[in-house]
Amino acid sequence: MKTIKYFLIGILFLSFSYTQAQVSVNVNIGTPPAWGPAGYPDVRYYYLPDLETYYDVSSSNYVYLNNGKWVRTRSLPYVYRNYDLYNEYKVVLTDYRGDRPYDNFKTHKVKYGKGYKGQPQKTIGQKPGKGNNKGKDNGHHDNGNHNGNGKGKGNGKH
Repeated sequence: MKTIKYFLIGILFLSFSYTQAQVSVNVNIGTPPAWGPAGYPDVRYYYLPDLETYYDVSSSNYVYLNNGKWVRTRSLPYVYRNYDLYNEYKVVLTDYRGDRPYDNFKTHKVKYGKGYKGQPQKTIGQKPGKGNNKGKDNGHHDNGNHNGNGKGKGNGKH
């Protein structure tokens, strides 16, 4: 009788373990932000020329200079609290690997100066409360430029 009891407990335990193993966990690590440019699912960093700031997609952190040191934070500095990430240009850094994109900051700062506009971009998601990208052409397109090397510089915000 004890053998049958242990056998049933063992089967129950195994079936419970099997059911638990079937549960999948979906954690969005490295999900691009809704304001990110569409068409770049595997990129790690964006450079925001107007802010001279990087965005790390994998950790959802902004990387910027603060009192001479590079810091990583979840939010932009207070001075940029009203910055519109949906409508401003993001340079997609497709040729960079590692944890220190700012090692190339001097080059990025010159190549993508404030006001830089490369190829038009469409964001991944909609701008909250504005109806952005709801089936209408808002002038932001991804024309296949996957390295941020658009021609020329813009002369202001759009």
